[in-house]
Amino acid sequence: MSAYQGKNVVIIGLGLTGLSCVDYFLARGVTPRVMDTRLTPPGLDKLPETVERHLGSLNDDWLLAADLIVASPGMALAHPSLSAAAEAGVEIVGDIELFCREAQAPIVAITGSNGKSTVTTLVGEMAKAAGVNVGIGGNIGLPALMLLEPGRELYVLELSSFQLETTSSLKAVAATILNVTEDHMDRYPFGLQQYRGAKLRIYENATTCVVNADDALTMPVRGADERCISFGIDVGDYHLNRQQGETWLRVKGEKVLNVKEMTLVGQHNYTNALAALALADAAGLPRASSLKALTTFTGLPHRFQLAWQHNGVRWINDSKATNVGSTEAALNGLQVDGTLHLLLGGDGKSADFSPLRRYLDGDNIRLWCFGRDGALLAGLRPDVAVQTGTMEQAIQRLAGQLQPGDMVLLSPACASLDQFKNFEQRGEIFTRLAKELG
Repeated sequence: MSAYQGKNVVIIGLGLTGLSCVDYFLARGVTPRVMDTRLTPPGLDKLPETVERHLGSLNDDWLLAADLIVASPGMALAHPSLSAAAEAGVEIVGDIELFCREAQAPIVAITGSNGKSTVTTLVGEMAKAAGVNVGIGGNIGLPALMLLEPGRELYVLELSSFQLETTSSLKAVAATILNVTEDHMDRYPFGLQQYRGAKLRIYENATTCVVNADDALTMPVRGADERCISFGIDVGDYHLNRQQGETWLRVKGEKVLNVKEMTLVGQHNYTNALAALALADAAGLPRASSLKALTTFTGLPHRFQLAWQHNGVRWINDSKATNVGSTEAALNGLQVDGTLHLLLGGDGKSADFSPLRRYLDGDNIRLWCFGRDGALLAGLRPDVAVQTGTMEQAIQRLAGQLQPGDMVLLSPACASLDQFKNFEQRGEIFTRLAKELG
């Protein structure tokens, strides 16, 4: 428990997370001030009248006079106003740091460029299957502070690199970095290692570190130590066993589950299942209930989800693939009988698209590229690429070319904000168009 009485607290950023911070301080007898660079941020109508607010910009006077600044993950610590406050000795934290100071139950912490929402939800389902009172949230679902309640036995948190930057009190019972691929390079001017450095904070004070045997960037700085257990495709303490056309999840030499019993499909989802199982084991959840959860979990919306199937054509909604690594995961080991119609496009956030090239060989692929970075993506394989202004135009053009055995895959490798409200809206529109035109 931390004492904030008498402190001058400033919260940057409203929305659900900002409001959870306001409620947290009000419940402790502290009235914070709130600022947001947006004039009408979400949640403004729910902000109590007693809370002073500054909208449309940052208020440097408030920041410099503060004892504690709680910054939204969307606010870069490198912003001149925050740099000046830090230099003046003001403590800057995020909502996850407030949560970690308060939480009384063990925490499973999950980060990575891709797969973290699936793994977080899976570990949460494993805990529920074991009858554990679990709080699941953080970077997905509910903000962490809204999960704090008496009687909790476990917390499962998805954490972004931005959230980890402002967190120092996390002591996870089990922590993982699932993978590290280029993402948010607009926030990390010093490149991939700076981004990785933020993710690596998750291992500090962790009891068990679950590392990806296929990705050296997920290892602690000084390499794997006695805290580490590993998962991977063919190697690792937890890996896939592939023989006679069968694939099993295997733990330390023992086959524990045939993937035929799982609803999730795709190699990337099988490795997500291994990571979740490793975390659940490390957190002390009974193996039997964890395996049962793996057989019933159907996956998350917009994550390699079958949106529509008609006349032998499968339409797959992977709108959550907002970066290159996520699209690579979808394409790696993908089996399509006919032609793969791959929809790519949006705002690439300054990423390098070239790693996708190796998945785009062969005659049975067509690229349909749209949005802000459509031209760059079409340049990956100009001979099979069509560039359109919007996703809808691309789908209208490809719909007339479909044959039984084909797959239409929306796995855009880009953020959606150039043309959509969010990746969910992009996925919903794709699904609607699939049903109308497919």
